[in-house]
Amino acid sequence: MNAAFMVERGDRMRLTLSGEKAKEALGGLVTNDVIKLRAGTGHRAAALTPKGRVIALCRVFDRGSDLLVDCDAAAGDGFIAMIRKFVNPRLAKYVVISEATDCLGVHGSDASAILARALGDATLVAADAAETVTDTGTDDRASPLAARLDALGAFEGFAVGDAEMPCYVLRSVELSVAGFEVIGARTSVAALRAALVAAGTRSASPVEIKVLRVEAGLPEWGAEMDIETIPQEAGLDVLGAISFNKGCYTGQEIVARIHFRGHVNRLLRLLTSATPLAEGARVIDLAGTDVGEVRTSVVSSTGGALAIAMLRREVELGSDVIIRAESGETRARVAPLAVPSLAITT
Repeated sequence: MNAAFMVERGDRMRLTLSGEKAKEALGGLVTNDVIKLRAGTGHRAAALTPKGRVIALCRVFDRGSDLLVDCDAAAGDGFIAMIRKFVNPRLAKYVVISEATDCLGVHGSDASAILARALGDATLVAADAAETVTDTGTDDRASPLAARLDALGAFEGFAVGDAEMPCYVLRSVELSVAGFEVIGARTSVAALRAALVAAGTRSASPVEIKVLRVEAGLPEWGAEMDIETIPQEAGLDVLGAISFNKGCYTGQEIVARIHFRGHVNRLLRLLTSATPLAEGARVIDLAGTDVGEVRTSVVSSTGGALAIAMLRREVELGSDVIIRAESGETRARVAPLAVPSLAITT
Protein backbone atom coordinates (compact mmCIF):
# COMPACT_ATOMS: atom_id res chain seq x y z
CA MET A 1 0.00 0.00 0.00
CA ASN A 2 1.48 3.37 -1.00
CA ALA A 3 1.02 6.70 0.77
CA ALA A 4 -1.11 8.25 -1.95
CA PHE A 5 -4.90 7.93 -1.87
CA MET A 6 -7.73 8.36 -4.35
CA VAL A 7 -10.57 10.87 -4.04
CA GLU A 8 -13.75 10.28 -6.04
CA ARG A 9 -15.05 13.54 -7.48
CA GLY A 10 -17.24 12.22 -10.26
CA ASP A 11 -20.42 13.66 -8.77
CA ARG A 12 -19.39 17.23 -9.55
CA MET A 13 -21.12 19.12 -12.36
CA ARG A 14 -18.88 19.54 -15.42
CA LEU A 15 -19.43 21.47 -18.63
CA THR A 16 -17.37 22.93 -21.45
CA LEU A 17 -17.68 26.21 -23.33
CA SER A 18 -16.02 26.75 -26.68
CA GLY A 19 -15.88 29.30 -29.46
CA GLU A 20 -14.42 32.78 -29.85
CA LYS A 21 -16.96 34.28 -27.43
CA ALA A 22 -16.67 31.58 -24.74
CA LYS A 23 -14.54 33.63 -22.34
CA GLU A 24 -16.62 36.73 -22.88
CA ALA A 25 -19.86 34.85 -22.28
CA LEU A 26 -18.69 33.16 -19.08
CA GLY A 27 -16.88 36.26 -17.87
CA GLY A 28 -20.15 38.17 -17.86
CA LEU A 29 -21.64 35.65 -15.45
CA VAL A 30 -18.93 34.93 -12.87
CA THR A 31 -16.94 36.92 -10.34
CA ASN A 32 -13.40 36.23 -11.56
CA ASP A 33 -11.53 37.43 -14.65
CA VAL A 34 -11.93 34.61 -17.16
CA ILE A 35 -10.58 36.75 -20.01
CA LYS A 36 -7.10 36.82 -18.45
CA LEU A 37 -6.79 33.04 -18.19
CA ARG A 38 -4.26 31.49 -20.54
CA ALA A 39 -4.07 27.91 -21.76
CA GLY A 40 -3.13 25.54 -18.96
CA THR A 41 -4.29 27.80 -16.13
CA GLY A 42 -7.43 28.10 -14.05
CA HIS A 43 -8.98 29.69 -10.99
CA ARG A 44 -12.06 29.76 -8.79
CA ALA A 45 -15.07 31.92 -9.62
CA ALA A 46 -18.57 32.30 -8.24
CA ALA A 47 -21.84 32.55 -10.12
CA LEU A 48 -24.34 34.87 -8.43
CA THR A 49 -27.96 35.90 -8.53
CA PRO A 50 -28.74 39.53 -9.49
CA LYS A 51 -28.95 40.20 -5.73
CA GLY A 52 -25.40 38.96 -5.22
CA ARG A 53 -26.18 35.57 -3.65
CA VAL A 54 -24.13 32.50 -4.47
CA ILE A 55 -25.51 30.13 -7.09
CA ALA A 56 -22.27 28.12 -7.33
CA LEU A 57 -18.57 28.21 -6.50
CA CYS A 58 -16.89 27.01 -9.69
CA ARG A 59 -13.46 26.16 -11.00
CA VAL A 60 -12.68 27.44 -14.50
CA PHE A 61 -9.87 25.84 -16.52
CA ASP A 62 -8.57 27.19 -19.81
CA ARG A 63 -7.63 24.10 -21.82
CA GLY A 64 -6.67 26.06 -24.93
CA SER A 65 -9.39 24.64 -27.15
CA ASP A 66 -12.18 25.28 -24.64
CA LEU A 67 -13.07 26.20 -21.08
CA LEU A 68 -13.77 23.39 -18.61
CA VAL A 69 -15.96 24.41 -15.69
CA ASP A 70 -16.99 22.36 -12.67
CA CYS A 71 -18.79 22.97 -9.39
CA ASP A 72 -20.27 21.15 -6.39
CA ALA A 73 -22.96 18.64 -7.33
CA ALA A 74 -25.61 20.42 -5.25
CA ALA A 75 -25.02 23.66 -7.16
CA GLY A 76 -24.99 22.04 -10.59
CA ASP A 77 -28.63 22.51 -11.57
CA GLY A 78 -28.59 26.18 -10.62
CA PHE A 79 -25.40 26.88 -12.55
CA ILE A 80 -26.57 25.01 -15.65
CA ALA A 81 -29.87 26.93 -15.57
CA MET A 82 -27.91 30.19 -15.49
CA ILE A 83 -25.77 29.14 -18.46
CA ARG A 84 -28.82 28.09 -20.48
CA LYS A 85 -30.58 31.36 -19.71
CA PHE A 86 -27.78 33.78 -20.52
CA VAL A 87 -25.32 32.09 -22.91
CA ASN A 88 -26.28 32.20 -26.58
CA PRO A 89 -25.15 28.83 -28.02
CA ARG A 90 -24.60 30.47 -31.41
CA LEU A 91 -21.86 32.63 -29.86
CA ALA A 92 -20.46 30.20 -27.29
CA LYS A 93 -21.23 26.51 -27.51
CA TYR A 94 -21.76 24.88 -24.12
CA VAL A 95 -22.04 21.16 -23.40
CA VAL A 96 -22.83 19.57 -20.03
CA ILE A 97 -20.42 16.62 -19.78
CA SER A 98 -21.12 15.41 -16.23
CA GLU A 99 -22.56 12.07 -17.31
CA ALA A 100 -20.03 11.37 -20.07
CA THR A 101 -16.99 12.12 -17.92
CA ASP A 102 -15.54 11.28 -14.51
CA CYS A 103 -13.09 12.93 -12.15
CA LEU A 104 -10.56 11.16 -9.92
CA GLY A 105 -8.16 12.78 -7.47
CA VAL A 106 -4.82 11.42 -6.29
CA HIS A 107 -3.43 13.04 -3.14
CA GLY A 108 -0.53 12.45 -0.80
CA SER A 109 3.22 12.90 -0.48
CA ASP A 110 3.99 10.59 -3.41
CA ALA A 111 0.97 11.55 -5.53
CA SER A 112 2.97 12.73 -8.55
CA ALA A 113 5.04 9.55 -8.76
CA ILE A 114 2.06 7.25 -8.25
CA LEU A 115 -0.10 9.16 -10.74
CA ALA A 116 2.66 9.26 -13.37
CA ARG A 117 3.10 5.49 -13.15
CA ALA A 118 -0.67 4.86 -13.21
CA LEU A 119 -1.16 7.12 -16.23
CA GLY A 120 1.45 5.03 -18.00
CA ASP A 121 -0.13 1.76 -16.95
CA ALA A 122 -3.51 3.08 -18.16
CA THR A 123 -1.82 4.32 -21.39
CA LEU A 124 -2.96 7.87 -20.65
CA VAL A 125 0.52 9.34 -20.83
CA ALA A 126 1.67 12.57 -22.38
CA ALA A 127 3.21 11.95 -25.79
CA ASP A 128 6.59 13.45 -24.85
CA ALA A 129 6.86 11.29 -21.71
CA ALA A 130 5.41 7.97 -22.86
CA GLU A 131 8.67 6.08 -23.32
CA THR A 132 10.05 6.94 -19.88
CA VAL A 133 6.80 6.53 -17.97
CA THR A 134 6.03 3.09 -19.32
CA ASP A 135 9.55 1.79 -18.68
CA THR A 136 9.21 -0.22 -15.47
CA GLY A 137 12.88 0.30 -14.71
CA THR A 138 12.50 4.07 -14.52
CA ASP A 139 12.39 5.89 -11.19
CA ASP A 140 8.86 7.33 -11.11
CA ARG A 141 9.99 10.43 -9.22
CA ALA A 142 12.52 11.24 -11.95
CA SER A 143 10.19 10.60 -14.89
CA PRO A 144 9.35 13.56 -17.15
CA LEU A 145 5.64 13.19 -16.42
CA ALA A 146 6.12 13.15 -12.63
CA ALA A 147 8.36 16.20 -12.92
CA ARG A 148 5.77 17.95 -15.05
CA LEU A 149 3.10 17.18 -12.45
CA ASP A 150 5.28 18.51 -9.64
CA ALA A 151 5.84 21.74 -11.58
CA LEU A 152 2.13 22.55 -11.79
CA GLY A 153 0.86 25.50 -9.78
CA ALA A 154 -2.61 25.71 -8.26
CA PHE A 155 -5.33 25.07 -10.88
CA GLU A 156 -2.76 24.54 -13.66
CA GLY A 157 -3.07 21.51 -15.89
CA PHE A 158 -2.39 19.82 -19.21
CA ALA A 159 -3.91 17.18 -21.47
CA VAL A 160 -2.78 13.56 -21.45
CA GLY A 161 -3.74 10.59 -23.57
CA ASP A 162 -5.23 10.14 -27.00
CA ALA A 163 -5.71 13.35 -28.97
CA GLU A 164 -9.28 12.40 -29.87
CA MET A 165 -10.30 11.61 -26.29
CA PRO A 166 -7.78 13.25 -23.95
CA CYS A 167 -7.94 13.53 -20.19
CA TYR A 168 -7.06 16.73 -18.36
CA VAL A 169 -4.78 16.45 -15.33
CA LEU A 170 -4.66 19.42 -12.96
CA ARG A 171 -3.19 20.53 -9.66
CA SER A 172 -5.86 20.30 -6.96
CA VAL A 173 -5.95 22.54 -3.86
CA GLU A 174 -9.39 21.46 -2.68
CA LEU A 175 -8.15 19.45 0.30
CA SER A 176 -5.61 19.99 3.09
CA VAL A 177 -3.38 17.35 1.47
CA ALA A 178 -2.07 18.45 -1.92
CA GLY A 179 -2.68 16.38 -5.02
CA PHE A 180 -3.97 16.17 -8.56
CA GLU A 181 -7.22 15.47 -10.37
CA VAL A 182 -7.80 13.77 -13.70
CA ILE A 183 -10.95 14.62 -15.67
CA GLY A 184 -11.85 12.59 -18.74
CA ALA A 185 -14.12 10.06 -20.38
CA ARG A 186 -15.52 7.50 -17.95
CA THR A 187 -13.71 4.63 -19.64
CA SER A 188 -10.38 6.46 -19.43
CA VAL A 189 -10.81 7.36 -15.77
CA ALA A 190 -11.91 3.79 -15.04
CA ALA A 191 -8.66 2.51 -16.58
CA LEU A 192 -6.70 4.96 -14.46
CA ARG A 193 -8.58 3.89 -11.32
CA ALA A 194 -7.84 0.24 -12.04
CA ALA A 195 -4.14 1.03 -12.48
CA LEU A 196 -4.06 2.91 -9.18
CA VAL A 197 -5.82 0.08 -7.34
CA ALA A 198 -3.38 -2.41 -8.81
CA ALA A 199 -0.53 -0.26 -7.48
CA GLY A 200 -1.99 -0.41 -3.98
CA THR A 201 -3.62 3.02 -3.86
CA ARG A 202 -6.49 3.16 -1.38
CA SER A 203 -9.71 5.13 -1.74
CA ALA A 204 -10.43 7.86 0.80
CA SER A 205 -13.83 7.52 2.51
CA PRO A 206 -16.46 10.28 2.28
CA VAL A 207 -15.82 11.04 5.96
CA GLU A 208 -12.10 11.43 5.36
CA ILE A 209 -12.69 13.67 2.36
CA LYS A 210 -15.02 15.85 4.44
CA VAL A 211 -12.36 16.19 7.14
CA LEU A 212 -9.70 17.19 4.60
CA ARG A 213 -12.02 19.78 3.07
CA VAL A 214 -12.83 21.34 6.45
CA GLU A 215 -9.13 21.38 7.33
CA ALA A 216 -8.53 23.24 4.06
CA GLY A 217 -11.24 25.74 4.90
CA LEU A 218 -13.09 25.31 1.61
CA PRO A 219 -16.86 25.89 1.87
CA GLU A 220 -19.17 23.63 -0.10
CA TRP A 221 -22.41 24.74 -1.68
CA GLY A 222 -25.31 23.03 0.10
CA ALA A 223 -23.27 22.53 3.28
CA GLU A 224 -21.81 25.83 4.51
CA MET A 225 -23.32 28.14 1.89
CA ASP A 226 -26.46 28.29 -0.20
CA ILE A 227 -28.58 30.56 -2.37
CA GLU A 228 -28.92 33.01 0.55
CA THR A 229 -25.15 33.44 1.02
CA ILE A 230 -23.24 36.56 -0.02
CA PRO A 231 -19.78 35.67 -1.43
CA GLN A 232 -17.84 37.59 1.23
CA GLU A 233 -19.78 35.81 3.98
CA ALA A 234 -18.25 32.54 2.74
CA GLY A 235 -14.81 34.08 2.31
CA LEU A 236 -14.85 33.64 -1.46
CA ASP A 237 -12.90 36.88 -1.84
CA VAL A 238 -10.13 35.50 0.39
CA LEU A 239 -10.21 32.25 -1.62
CA GLY A 240 -9.31 34.19 -4.76
CA ALA A 241 -12.68 33.68 -6.44
CA ILE A 242 -13.47 37.37 -6.93
CA SER A 243 -11.78 40.00 -9.09
CA PHE A 244 -12.52 43.60 -8.18
CA ASN A 245 -10.92 44.92 -11.37
CA LYS A 246 -12.76 43.00 -14.09
CA GLY A 247 -15.74 43.97 -16.19
CA CYS A 248 -19.38 43.65 -15.22
CA TYR A 249 -21.01 40.41 -14.13
CA THR A 250 -24.32 39.37 -12.61
CA GLY A 251 -24.51 40.44 -8.95
CA GLN A 252 -21.44 42.68 -9.16
CA GLU A 253 -23.07 45.75 -7.63
CA ILE A 254 -23.69 44.04 -4.28
CA VAL A 255 -20.22 42.47 -4.13
CA ALA A 256 -18.45 45.71 -5.02
CA ARG A 257 -20.49 47.79 -2.59
CA ILE A 258 -19.59 45.47 0.28
CA HIS A 259 -15.91 45.45 -0.69
CA PHE A 260 -15.43 49.17 -1.19
CA ARG A 261 -17.94 50.72 1.20
CA GLY A 262 -19.27 48.27 3.73
CA HIS A 263 -19.04 44.82 5.26
CA VAL A 264 -21.08 41.68 5.73
CA ASN A 265 -22.81 40.99 9.03
CA ARG A 266 -21.77 37.37 9.30
CA LEU A 267 -18.79 35.22 8.33
CA LEU A 268 -17.86 31.58 8.10
CA ARG A 269 -15.44 30.74 10.92
CA LEU A 270 -13.65 27.66 12.15
CA LEU A 271 -14.48 26.32 15.61
CA THR A 272 -12.11 24.12 17.60
CA SER A 273 -13.19 22.07 20.58
CA ALA A 274 -12.18 19.23 22.87
CA THR A 275 -15.35 17.33 21.94
CA PRO A 276 -17.25 16.85 18.65
CA LEU A 277 -19.71 19.63 17.81
CA ALA A 278 -23.23 18.86 16.61
CA GLU A 279 -24.18 20.08 13.16
CA GLY A 280 -27.07 22.50 13.36
CA ALA A 281 -26.26 23.46 16.96
CA ARG A 282 -26.62 27.08 17.99
CA VAL A 283 -23.56 29.13 18.86
CA ILE A 284 -23.94 31.33 21.96
CA ASP A 285 -21.42 33.93 23.12
CA LEU A 286 -20.42 34.18 26.78
CA ALA A 287 -22.93 37.00 27.30
CA GLY A 288 -25.73 34.60 26.33
CA THR A 289 -26.47 35.98 22.86
CA ASP A 290 -27.19 33.66 19.94
CA VAL A 291 -24.49 34.51 17.39
CA GLY A 292 -24.74 31.75 14.77
CA GLU A 293 -24.92 28.07 13.95
CA VAL A 294 -22.65 25.11 13.33
CA ARG A 295 -22.91 24.06 9.69
CA THR A 296 -20.36 21.25 9.32
CA SER A 297 -18.59 19.25 12.01
CA VAL A 298 -15.70 16.77 11.75
CA VAL A 299 -13.04 15.16 13.90
CA SER A 300 -9.53 15.58 12.53
CA SER A 301 -6.64 13.27 13.40
CA THR A 302 -4.38 16.31 13.70
CA GLY A 303 -6.71 19.15 14.69
CA GLY A 304 -9.22 17.37 16.91
CA ALA A 305 -12.87 18.40 16.82
CA LEU A 306 -13.40 21.03 14.12
CA ALA A 307 -16.48 22.74 12.74
CA ILE A 308 -17.33 25.41 10.20
CA ALA A 309 -19.92 27.80 11.58
CA MET A 310 -21.63 30.93 10.29
CA LEU A 311 -21.17 33.58 13.00
CA ARG A 312 -21.99 37.22 13.52
CA ARG A 313 -19.04 39.37 12.50
CA GLU A 314 -18.70 40.87 15.99
CA VAL A 315 -17.64 37.49 17.41
CA GLU A 316 -13.89 37.99 17.87
CA LEU A 317 -11.27 35.57 16.68
CA GLY A 318 -9.76 33.70 19.62
CA SER A 319 -12.86 34.11 21.78
CA ASP A 320 -14.72 31.24 23.44
CA VAL A 321 -18.33 30.41 22.62
CA ILE A 322 -20.92 27.93 23.85
CA ILE A 323 -22.25 25.30 21.46
CA ARG A 324 -25.83 24.52 22.45
CA ALA A 325 -27.32 21.30 21.10
CA GLU A 326 -30.10 18.93 22.18
CA SER A 327 -27.46 16.69 23.76
CA GLY A 328 -26.11 19.50 25.92
CA GLU A 329 -23.55 22.31 25.83
CA THR A 330 -19.83 22.43 25.20
CA ARG A 331 -17.23 25.14 24.66
CA ALA A 332 -15.40 25.97 21.47
CA ARG A 333 -12.87 28.55 20.34
CA VAL A 334 -13.30 30.76 17.29
CA ALA A 335 -10.56 30.72 14.66
CA PRO A 336 -10.27 32.07 11.10
CA LEU A 337 -11.44 29.76 8.40
CA ALA A 338 -8.23 28.19 7.11
CA VAL A 339 -7.45 29.16 3.55
CA PRO A 340 -5.81 26.63 1.22
CA SER A 341 -2.36 27.92 0.41
CA LEU A 342 -1.65 28.41 -3.28
CA ALA A 343 1.92 27.32 -2.54
CA ILE A 344 2.10 23.62 -3.25
CA THR A 345 3.07 21.43 -0.32
CA THR A 346 2.77 17.71 0.36
